[in-house]
Amino acid sequence: MPQPNDLLRQTVVGVSAVLAIVGSFIGSGAAGGTPIQEASGGALSADATPIAPSGPAFGIWSAIYLGLIAYAIWQFLPRQKTDDRQRRLGYPVAASLILNAAWILTVQFDLLALSVPVIVLLLAVLVWAFLITVTTRPKDLAETVVVDGTIGLYLGWVCVATAANVTAVLAATGFDGFGIARDAWAVGVIAVAGLVGVLLAVAGRGRLAPAASLCWGLAWVAVARLTGELISVPAAIAAIGAVVVVLIVTVTLRLALPPTRNRSCAR
Repeated sequence: MPQPNDLLRQTVVGVSAVLAIVGSFIGSGAAGGTPIQEASGGALSADATPIAPSGPAFGIWSAIYLGLIAYAIWQFLPRQKTDDRQRRLGYPVAASLILNAAWILTVQFDLLALSVPVIVLLLAVLVWAFLITVTTRPKDLAETVVVDGTIGLYLGWVCVATAANVTAVLAATGFDGFGIARDAWAVGVIAVAGLVGVLLAVAGRGRLAPAASLCWGLAWVAVARLTGELISVPAAIAAIGAVVVVLIVTVTLRLALPPTRNRSCAR
């Protein structure tokens, strides 16, 4: 049955999507802002730290934003207004959109230290949304792609972005790694990112979307460490190894599970 706050939820998601799109234009430099990789003194550039991915990696945002726009429109359909799954997902998705815009603003205004709690909170909200998609079932293939696929891609990429962001802030503050070699720290952080990818594969029962975006990000970390100004062969090898492990675990889990209705490669 319709509830009084159903329309409110849909409206909040729609407005949040608009804010996120505006933020993306600012972050790209298209609306007068400084491109993210050049903002905050270049702390988030491809050669700032051994964990930073190469520039082309950020092209995945086009797919993520396209999915988020599709979701914002799709959830306005009458059938979704009273859907229990969308009632649970609407506000977490809206929160992620607002936090994404807030993160861009912190970087644009050189508030790099503030960007860490913002992106960590964004990651937590996306994990929340992801777990909802895992524990509930989509109605059809369209929902699988638009909802589960988008949230999965979003989460996988933000996992890599969080590791890169935290590392960038530590480097900007002059953190010396307690005397541990930079390459060793890089390998350790990448290993943690790979472990997160494995945990997502287990929690998601072999879902491909989060693994695909996380591996995309790590693959471009490897490219940056082998071809950029900041060369680190150990970090590149660790990133490639993490990609291989995450993909093997994800595919193995997916093949080991019995087929279910509405299961598709988007999940």
